[in-house]
Amino acid sequence: MKKMIIFAVILIVLFGALGFVVNYQNQQQSEGNPYGKDSLHSATIDQLDDPNYQNQILPDELDEKIASGEAITVYFYDPTCPHCQQTTPEVVPMTDDLGVELKKLNVLEFEDAWNTYQIEATPTIVHFEDGQEAARIRGGIGADLERQAEFEAFFEDNVLEE
Repeated sequence: MKKMIIFAVILIVLFGALGFVVNYQNQQQSEGNPYGKDSLHSATIDQLDDPNYQNQILPDELDEKIASGEAITVYFYDPTCPHCQQTTPEVVPMTDDLGVELKKLNVLEFEDAWNTYQIEATPTIVHFEDGQEAARIRGGIGADLERQAEFEAFFEDNVLEE
């Protein structure tokens, strides 16, 4: 009986220490992040250094840009979404090649964005002009060449200056 109690205490201490270490690591990685939050979902933390997920925009910043009438193109994504995970490595280089500045908004971290910007699914790209939505494309790309062409046409027709 005594050995069982000692074993239980050791187990509790180990789980407590593990929980502390994980929480501490999450806080360390969350500090100075582009999301302005004290804690982040682990899927977001995993993408902090990924070049495809830079150029983040916060909802307040986006609201200011829309209100000012400034043209802005935003990629609404969820780090846990398999379609986003396939689409991001296709879309980001495409926009870089086209010279499109693509802001990214993580709906996992900012859940109000779903309703605020009428996001029905991820990934969704919305182009705003003159204080309102001007164009939208929804869904993933994957290896589908026709779909890649649709995305290119979206950027060329709606975002690029003529």
